[in-house]
Amino acid sequence: MTTPDHQSPESQPPVSTAKDRIYRSPMALVGGVLLLLVVGWLGFDALSQGHGRAPWLALAGMILIVPLVIAFTLRPAVFAGEDRLRIRNPFRVIGLPWGEVASLRSGYSNEVVAKSGRKYQLWSVPVSLRARKKAEMRKTRAAAEAAGGGGPARRGLGGLGAFGGTGGTGATGAPAGPSRADTDQVMDELRELLQRRGDAETAQGEVTVRWAYEVIAPTLAGAVLLAILLATK
Repeated sequence: MTTPDHQSPESQPPVSTAKDRIYRSPMALVGGVLLLLVVGWLGFDALSQGHGRAPWLALAGMILIVPLVIAFTLRPAVFAGEDRLRIRNPFRVIGLPWGEVASLRSGYSNEVVAKSGRKYQLWSVPVSLRARKKAEMRKTRAAAEAAGGGGPARRGLGGLGAFGGTGGTGATGAPAGPSRADTDQVMDELRELLQRRGDAETAQGEVTVRWAYEVIAPTLAGAVLLAILLATK
């Protein structure tokens, strides 16, 4: 007999132990690190070598710029778990149980549409029209090679795509990369998760939205300080 304060193991809901799939843009990460290095180099040089108001202006500029660089390059990520999708955008964190996701759309941007009709953009999974065009060209060339009986075998080197896809040349001489752009493959994986987990009992709940005050607060502080310094020449 169990007490009212405890549940038997059989009556407790199953807990998912699977790790979330994390999707981030490698190009954004590299660009963010380079920008931070440049801002840090220029800022600390002005702080140490500047005269008069220059160090204060440099400090205010760094307080304003660094959070923005982090917000738009290093921060964005998508965490796809068995029960929910968590979207970390520059200024917000959105949590959507799979049961509340109506669809995942890909156009000029990738976005999630909730059942309430609200749309949330996936900043860390940007659309690349150039990558789509290259993937379509690979697909068309492979189909043409197959229809023509193939060509001479060639040996190629594979390359790592933006989200982990491989490239190179296949035995027919046509590029052996994926037939879809990397970000489109990410969206396919998310749609597969939605289809598989959308009706699960543990994947139900409410959509949550949290503002990233850890980014907004220092950005506003830097902007206010810079405005005061510029206004009091």
